[in-house]
Amino acid sequence: MSTGTTGHAESVRVTFDPSQVSYADLLHIFFSVATDPTELNYQGPDHGTQYRSVLWYTTDAQQKTAKAYINQLTKAKAYPNPIVTEVKPAKPFYPAEGYHQDYATLHPDDGYIVVNDAPKVVNLKRLFPNLYREQPVLVGSTQP
Repeated sequence: MSTGTTGHAESVRVTFDPSQVSYADLLHIFFSVATDPTELNYQGPDHGTQYRSVLWYTTDAQQKTAKAYINQLTKAKAYPNPIVTEVKPAKPFYPAEGYHQDYATLHPDDGYIVVNDAPKVVNLKRLFPNLYREQPVLVGSTQP
């Protein structure tokens, strides 16, 4: 995947309980904290098609909501550059190798985490205090 020739995208699978957080809330977080939706084929220091901004939907309602939200952001001129985030049907998800799982939690002092990821967590906590959870849900222990 690191070569960018597989057609895959580095992604996070989000499993959520709609009675706890809405899909619309997740979109709001994605576009305001998790990514810069105007960056084509890169995020921060990572470059290549595998780092493109993409939302993978699993239902028609998610597709419709994501496209409507992007249209709303575009009309509001929320970003100085065009939004390039793709909205695509979900494909099979392949978990990364075990050493990638829960990396930020297990390696909080790693330079990449300090510079690129920790500030996003700070912004998440500041912008969405009602949705922020102090104790992360670790996924490494649930991998097959």
